[in-house]
Amino acid sequence: MSLLEVLTFLVYLVASISFVLALKFLASPKSARTGNLLGAAGMTLVVAWTLITTDGMLQHWWILLVAGGVGAVIGVLGARRVPMTAMPQMVAIFNGAGGGAAAVVAASEFLSAVNGRPAGDLLPVVPMIATLLGAVIGSVSLTGSVVAFGKLQGIMPAQPVSLPGQNIVATLVLGGLLVMAVVLAVVTNSVALFLVFLVVALAAGVLIVMPIGGADMPVVISLLNSYTGIAVAATGFVIGNYALLIAGTLVGASGAILTQLMCRAMNRSLMNVLFGAFGTAGGVTASGAEGEMTVREISAEDAAVLMAYGKKVIIVPGYGMAVAQAQGPVRELMDLLVAKGVEVEFAIHPVAGRMPGHMNVLLAEANVPYDRLKEMDEINDEFANADVALVIGANDVTNPSARTDQGSPIYGMPILNVDKAQNVVVLKRSMASGFAGIPNPLYGEPQTAMLFGDAKATVQALVAGVKAA
Repeated sequence: MSLLEVLTFLVYLVASISFVLALKFLASPKSARTGNLLGAAGMTLVVAWTLITTDGMLQHWWILLVAGGVGAVIGVLGARRVPMTAMPQMVAIFNGAGGGAAAVVAASEFLSAVNGRPAGDLLPVVPMIATLLGAVIGSVSLTGSVVAFGKLQGIMPAQPVSLPGQNIVATLVLGGLLVMAVVLAVVTNSVALFLVFLVVALAAGVLIVMPIGGADMPVVISLLNSYTGIAVAATGFVIGNYALLIAGTLVGASGAILTQLMCRAMNRSLMNVLFGAFGTAGGVTASGAEGEMTVREISAEDAAVLMAYGKKVIIVPGYGMAVAQAQGPVRELMDLLVAKGVEVEFAIHPVAGRMPGHMNVLLAEANVPYDRLKEMDEINDEFANADVALVIGANDVTNPSARTDQGSPIYGMPILNVDKAQNVVVLKRSMASGFAGIPNPLYGEPQTAMLFGDAKATVQALVAGVKAA
């Protein structure tokens, strides 16, 4: 083994260790920033080493410069200008970009290997299988992520959209992909067939995500993230880059684990998420719309008095807080209540918001202390001791139908026990259903009061009320 090979293995080893440590640090909000920096440093090391040691790479410096410059500009603009409410969309696009890149590399490697090869001389089966996996999974991740972006951004219908005979069409597409993969691997390395294979794979991504409702997009984003990791790992195997193989494997495994945890948090199987056509983005799918309930309204001043003179307040953030960018006023409200001797905690449901950890990111941005953020299992028993549960747009994760209504699509899903609090104050724009499209009987309970309006404006009114109390 040459000195260059030894040094390459050492670089890959250091980078791989940084990837593992990055995942470890990302598991906690306190260390997430360090985790991001470690992961970026490891990937920068691998990219730099590849540029330096790959023959002919620097001869095309202008291509690298232009591509790197464009990517850097997009990254900086995305980090600085994309609002926190649009983070799920940006994550979806990043997933798609990663999957698309893996598919392009797989296609490039296939075309390069086939070019100039004698007719009938097949490529080795194992590398060919890895190439096909990278191509198909990367393609599915690309178009699936684009559809997920469209649903979250409102460009496409958030409701489940299915073709006539959707299951039959999907079965035929997946079966066709399998048949073409076998033919490409063991019969002929036809370029034309490979291109058809790519097109069908791209179509499969659309077919998989379009029938999934907007309420399940957090799970879909996590699953597509896992797909991207697997595609990258397959590509790393094909080109013999161990750092890429390890990084892709880590992303694929962590994404799969997160997907499973989120499905468990909703008490649903992955198959139910993919084929259950659940989530109608505000449409009513259950009998009895929320607008027909008899509800009790409360003023911001009265709600502020309830909290200011209570002993314990639990704040339940949801997508309504993200939409209104209310995390700053929420932090101010917390500070005021704490100064008055009120115990304040935040109840975080695993699938609140539109992506994993959405609420944690928003509250961290507002510098809410990490020790006040409590996961569902940790906080649920505390609601019975709370004087006030302040719900900010968290519709579906507080819906008691999950416990009692066997006909509800969310029946069996673990929820936050806000209905156990002595008083529940719900901040909503209107009585429209949540993202899952089902009514919430919590709003008609006698201990519940509704405070209507934009979440940021109503929280600011609560702040003023607490100051005056």
